[in-house]
Amino acid sequence: MVELYEKLGLFYIGQDVDKETLDTTDALTLLKNKNFTTHAAIIGMTGSGKTGLGVGLIEEAAIDNIPSIIIDPKGDMGNLCLTDPDFSPDTFQPWVSDEARAKEEDPASYAEKISTMWKGGIERSHQTVERVSKFDAVEKTIYTPGSSAGVSLNVLSSLDAPPSQIIEDSDSFSSYIKTTVSSLLALIGVEADPVESKEYILLAQLITKSWLAGESLSLEDLIGRVISPSFKKIGVLPLESFYPQAERFKLATKFNAVIASPTFSAWLEGDDLDIQKLLYDDNGKAKISIFSISHLNDDERMFFVTILLNKYIAWMRRQSGTSALKTILYMDEIFGFFPPTKNPPSKEPMLLLLKQARAFGVGIILSTQNPVDLDYKGLSNIGTWFIGRLQTTQDIDRVIDGLGGKVGSNYNKKEIKTLLANLKKRTFFLKSAHLDDIRLFSTRWVMSYLKGPLKRDEISTLMSHQKAQLKAEAAAEPQSLVQTVEGYENYATLDNTIPQYFDLDLTEQHHYRANLVAKVSLHFFNQTRGIDEQEEHCFKLALNSDDRTLDWDHSEKDELEACLNDLVAQAPSTAKYAPIADFIASDKALKKATGSLKGWLYRNYRMNLYRSKSPKLESTPYESLGDFKVRLKDLLDDKKEVDIEKLQERYRKKEKVLLNRLSRAQERVEKEKADSSGSLVSAGIAVLGALFGRSSTAKVGRAISRGSRVLKERGDVGRAEERLAEIEEDIQQLAEELEDKIDAMTDKYDLDLITIEEFAIKLRKTDIEVDEIAVVWQV
Repeated sequence: MVELYEKLGLFYIGQDVDKETLDTTDALTLLKNKNFTTHAAIIGMTGSGKTGLGVGLIEEAAIDNIPSIIIDPKGDMGNLCLTDPDFSPDTFQPWVSDEARAKEEDPASYAEKISTMWKGGIERSHQTVERVSKFDAVEKTIYTPGSSAGVSLNVLSSLDAPPSQIIEDSDSFSSYIKTTVSSLLALIGVEADPVESKEYILLAQLITKSWLAGESLSLEDLIGRVISPSFKKIGVLPLESFYPQAERFKLATKFNAVIASPTFSAWLEGDDLDIQKLLYDDNGKAKISIFSISHLNDDERMFFVTILLNKYIAWMRRQSGTSALKTILYMDEIFGFFPPTKNPPSKEPMLLLLKQARAFGVGIILSTQNPVDLDYKGLSNIGTWFIGRLQTTQDIDRVIDGLGGKVGSNYNKKEIKTLLANLKKRTFFLKSAHLDDIRLFSTRWVMSYLKGPLKRDEISTLMSHQKAQLKAEAAAEPQSLVQTVEGYENYATLDNTIPQYFDLDLTEQHHYRANLVAKVSLHFFNQTRGIDEQEEHCFKLALNSDDRTLDWDHSEKDELEACLNDLVAQAPSTAKYAPIADFIASDKALKKATGSLKGWLYRNYRMNLYRSKSPKLESTPYESLGDFKVRLKDLLDDKKEVDIEKLQERYRKKEKVLLNRLSRAQERVEKEKADSSGSLVSAGIAVLGALFGRSSTAKVGRAISRGSRVLKERGDVGRAEERLAEIEEDIQQLAEELEDKIDAMTDKYDLDLITIEEFAIKLRKTDIEVDEIAVVWQV
């Protein structure tokens, strides 16, 4: 039955709890995943089960192919990497060895006991090994900024200019500048006032000027510009009067001390902070990216979290709007980053996300021990609350106030106060704007083993394969296509119409090889698709004496900025040259070479695009297949949500009629016999309940028809009971009809079943220009 909930976009988070006995019932606690676009908060004291609930929510999202970025100040969320569908004791042993030794037990025996217990917990919570396998297949990465324990991340390589969507919105751009500058100053221990701080005002002006020019900065660039800005005034005051160079040098020295720190190199290693790549793999599949920051000091944490939130906002603003849940941003402990009174750099971007992210399908989930840790302005933007056991009266009162005075028809405030102080571990109140009343539930058994905070060596072991793979990719160098030349000549005779340049030779050996270097412009145009793109490229082809033709298939792309730049027109008098073929040396103005290059570009260069015929969608220029799949999935999710709403409307009426008939039929039979069939009746409406996102019993499906047969086989069934059995059969038929429609709908919107074609926009011959071509002699 859990698989049915996944098809309907429902998160299975646990089972309802009876408020009188506090015992767990058979009713499953379900939430529509799209409800998380109005954000959620998890609140509970230490030991209440917050981490387990958070892990369960991320697991549900991953199974629905919804990616997550997790900020993990404590180190607990790395537990998401601890899954094994085989429940092998050998796999569990490294995870439990410390606990086994603390309990003075044999690690191997303890691992066998724990792995058996975990498998049993999974099965008792109505989950299967196949479900664990599905989650295990999701790519999970633990990043450790500023440390080599996990996968490294290049945080400080550049202060990238934000996208046009941010720059063109003055409020967003102002916030982006403010939080970026404040986080940079926090990195060096400076708490700056944006109005009065000279440090803040100078950095803000430097960064604003660069970003408005579309220029990204590195920290080294910023240091240089602090010492020697490109402007002479701050406002109307002379720069030297407002902030003398000697004082600016002190500020630059503080940043330089960060760069000079032995640990600084770890901030520059690894991939760039690219949100799209952190969320999706090359095939558009969801990933889980965990940022473990427990090893950082407070200033470093604040700097990183603020930079990450700004990057996330920049990515978000480039996305199209959607009502479906597209991705989750989860923060495991919000304390200090979103306080009610102070204004740390992280507060403004977090508040902006809570206000704006819903429109882009982004769900924010915040977890904290104390509700007083959250900014009161942010509370009004959170639609779903998970509240575990609370210890202090202040916390309990704050939560009840946060419920807005409407605590629900099933609970009064006094009951809630008592329950919040006495809830069992893993038991939570659920208050949501999308539910009619408060619910009490116990979290399901998570698929990930909950070890607790991971240590540095444990993270290193878990990420060893990924780190080795990244190192192998970085070490792979393209093979040189230059052929070995035995001898060098004292001169090279080229036609005097051929432009030729020389590298600066710092080796003083003056041995040169010839390359043909060309700078080209390509214009891709397709009016129907609205494509009008200009590309510039630099190609370099090694020349050898045994060449018979120019084979541009062997050419290499060179950096455009370096194309035919930083060269000299004459070689040293002692230069020696590797010989080249005569047909090149005699090619006047390299006209034949130019024609050869144009022909090769016309035959080989295309703008590759992707398309889906149903639903109809085409990729945009330079959109990767993975990114196109992500966009296609968003479209499929939106269409699926519309179809689910149509199913809800259609079956809500049918269900209401059947339930009314069922109620009347039950009144006609003896109470004892009605009670004996009550669980079957509950089971009979479980599938329908799943469609509407209601709590439902786990015993569902075709057991209903079996139960009806049991009633009939008793022989003592009167006419009223027969009528009751017939209604149950009608409910079963309706449920089976619904399941068939859900299966068909799932296949219709399954990304893996959608055919994606690749096609290309060709160049016209008139759209190819060789702007410059020359023989370049390189050492």
